[in-house]
Formats: sequence, C-alpha cells, structure tokens
Amino acid sequence: MSKQNTLEGTTTVGITCVDGVVFASERRASMGNLVAHKVAEKIFKIDNHIAATIAGSVADAQSLMKVISAEVSLYRLRNNKDISIEAAAAVTANILHSSPAYVQTLLGGVDETGGSIYSLDAAGGMIKDAFISTGSGSTFAYGVLEDRFHDDITVDEAIEVALRSLKAATERDTFSGNGFLVAKVTKDGYEMLEKEEINKVIDKING
Repeated sequence: MSKQNTLEGTTTVGITCVDGVVFASERRASMGNLVAHKVAEKIFKIDNHIAATIAGSVADAQSLMKVISAEVSLYRLRNNKDISIEAAAAVTANILHSSPAYVQTLLGGVDETGGSIYSLDAAGGMIKDAFISTGSGSTFAYGVLEDRFHDDITVDEAIEVALRSLKAATERDTFSGNGFLVAKVTKDGYEMLEKEEINKVIDKING
C-alpha cells in the first residue's frame, strides 16, 4: 500500500445507550510511520439523527461520508420522513458492496425504535452491536468497553466510558493519540461535545 494519508491506525468507539448513542475517536492521522495530522476529523454528522465514524483511507472515507449524507437527504425528500438507522446502514453497505473502499465505518443514531449502531467493512459487511470499536487501538478499547458497558447505560455514562476506552488505547497504541472527539445523538438530535466538556470528563477520569 502506498503511504497515503490514512486513519488505519485509528481508534473509534460507538456505544448504544438507553437514551441515544455516543461516538468517540482520537485525532491522529498517519502516513506510514509519520504522524501526518494531529487534528483529524473522524466523526461526521450524516443527518440530525445519524452520525458516523471513519477509519482507513482519508480520501475514501470523506467521499463515502458525502455520498451517505446525500442519500439520506434524498430519502427525506422522496418519502417526506427521516430514514431509519437500519436503512441508512443498508444503503451504506450497498454502496460499499458495489464499490469497495479502503474504509471501516461505524454508523448509528436514533429513530422510532431507539438508538442503534452498525459496523460496516470495506466490502459492505454490516453488523449491528451494542458497542463497537474500530482501528488498531480497538483491542485496548474493547477491554474497557467489555468491563464497563451495561444494558441500562445512559448517554452521560457512555461518554465517560468511551473516553476511558480511548485513553487506554492512546496509552498503548502508537497510532492513536492527539486528543479526542465525542459526539452524541439523542431524541434532540446530533451534538458534538465542546473541548471543555471533554476535558472535564478526562479530568474526572484522571482523578
């Protein structure tokens, strides 16, 4: 593989909650062994009720996010209602299946059935789960997620769990680091947390 800008060394996390979903990622983008960027955007607003994370080729990932956003908007125009999370994930899977891209995506949000998150691979494989992590730091993130996730977890609790899992990943995975991004989707819509809010939770974690 050529040394293009990639997010393959990424750690992203998605958690399904009783009152929504939470997505989190660190911010490092690599080019081979080089830290190419320290402020990579790995969480995208697809619609007011849908968000996604990316890992893999930056170009492929950004292109995919634009296509998904367009498809979701077209669905609303044609049907006069929001697309379901499952349908949005299925559309994404079909796009990837017909034109495989070097990217792994988490897509989720809130609809009439509640919160849900799907993992989509480069060839269009689609798997729903309560919590998911992608990237090279996911092994470390899963250790925290398996220990702290519970069926009644709230968005506020999940934000802390997500950041704990990312913190564990950045301490052991050399391709993950340079700060954190956190977004939540609830019945009130999509919201990206401010840096001050994230730092407050990190300070709590650090004691």
